[in-house]
Amino acid sequence: MSTGMTIGKLADAAGVNVETIRYYQRRGLLEEPAKPLNGQRRYSLELAKRVRFIKRAQALGFTLAEVGQLLLLNEARSCKTTRTLAAHKLELIDEKMADLRAVRQALGKLVQQCDAGDGAKCPIIDALVDG
Repeated sequence: MSTGMTIGKLADAAGVNVETIRYYQRRGLLEEPAKPLNGQRRYSLELAKRVRFIKRAQALGFTLAEVGQLLLLNEARSCKTTRTLAAHKLELIDEKMADLRAVRQALGKLVQQCDAGDGAKCPIIDALVDG
């Protein structure tokens, strides 16, 4: 009997579905093991760790392209470059948060205008139409 896991077991071990594994393979983030004659591909437990790494990196806001860079940096043990990527990602998140605060403030004002209005004209619709 072969050692390793089937793709289904790998997906279960990593907490994802099989299509996620296949998608990561197509994106070049995971290698697809060779298929033996009359058998199934077998995946190592290390690949489950890699999939979990990918998912955690995505949860932190890294794109799959950036995750690919992080995986390469991990293999190269390049902490300084990894830190630079993470710091840049942090800056982008700060910018998005500032944008979201501005959107929240604008929408809040529109809701207040709507609450104060007579209902004949909708200030929210008017703001969207007038842009």
